[in-house]
Amino acid sequence: MTEFSRHTLETAPEQSKPLLNNSLQAFGMIPNLHAVMAESPQHLEAYQKLHELFQQTSLTAAQQTVVWMTINVEHACHYCVPAHTAIAHMQKINSGLIEALRNATPLEDAKLEALRRFTLQVVRQRGNVSTQDVESFLAAGYSKQHVLDVILGVAQKVMSNYVNHLADTPVDPPFQKFAWTPAAIAAE
Repeated sequence: MTEFSRHTLETAPEQSKPLLNNSLQAFGMIPNLHAVMAESPQHLEAYQKLHELFQQTSLTAAQQTVVWMTINVEHACHYCVPAHTAIAHMQKINSGLIEALRNATPLEDAKLEALRRFTLQVVRQRGNVSTQDVESFLAAGYSKQHVLDVILGVAQKVMSNYVNHLADTPVDPPFQKFAWTPAAIAAE
């Protein structure tokens, strides 16, 4: 595997330094993901901006968690599943919901389950979701804005999940207690 640097405020490219400082202020540390992304200031800036924009969408915190975690689990991201588990707990998201998402099991709440299924369809079908599937999502109580908000979440998570796969980003100490292994691998 190709080794990627985990930049600090001292080693990062000049354009990445203020972005890493933003991470430090937001998280009290520079997450390893951001440290790796700092190699490309444009990538880190785009990721931070997408994260900010996704948090401003029409989706609630629980719904955002469903989108993020569904994508993270589907992409088998060893870093983002624990990180978003920690974030979800900080946001006081129901622990049963978090565990169901981590285990890729259907959700008890029908509306959240419709969101989970739709997110999976968008990811697995690379956006080529059928009219019937979109209509089912809308019939579950979502809007066309929600459809686009899910796609924004996918864009953000593709950036982080793919970086973590390529860089084998180490999970930060605060997230390690939520370490995760995909069910298929754990069953072997």
